[in-house]
Amino acid sequence: MLFDLQKNCKSAANEFWRCINISSKELSVNENIKFKEVRTIGSDGSQLGIMPVAKALEAAYAADLDLVCISPNAEPPVCKIMDYGKYRFEQAKREKEAKKNQKTVEIKEIRLGLSIDVHDFETKGKHAIRFLDDGDKVKVSIRFRGRELGHPEIGLDTMKRFAEYCAEHCTVEKAAKMEGRNMIMFLAPKTGK
Repeated sequence: MLFDLQKNCKSAANEFWRCINISSKELSVNENIKFKEVRTIGSDGSQLGIMPVAKALEAAYAADLDLVCISPNAEPPVCKIMDYGKYRFEQAKREKEAKKNQKTVEIKEIRLGLSIDVHDFETKGKHAIRFLDDGDKVKVSIRFRGRELGHPEIGLDTMKRFAEYCAEHCTVEKAAKMEGRNMIMFLAPKTGK
């Protein structure tokens, strides 16, 4: 079957690339346009007027280009004569560029103990400040074990102390709150850094 398709395509040598069905999620192309009449825009951006789809397709094929439905919800639908392969390439290039420029925010986690020593506290605080300066959010958690669960106020004091230690570099996005055996707080980097 694939061989037959290739043979049919080779018979129309200059139309080879049109034999392969170009599928797109949002745009209808060439014979996939199911409207009776469309408003047609030329390849140079000029208005060609409202015409039947068959006539618009003839104009596109005469220019050796594709007829692409760019606005199917308009009344009547708007189609443009363009090189669809080039359009998709440029669109993918723009999306890639936009993706490259955006910064993804990661959530880093710092675990504290209920009876954390001063040096350990400062070390964890320095790690959190480094994460915040890199633009990442920080999730600070304390796990309560055994009898510690009866004293959540000690964990709350530790969390407040940690937030004050990092105050120059962050804002408290979500205040300390008990969730099961854990107390969790989220810190977000300050804007403008």
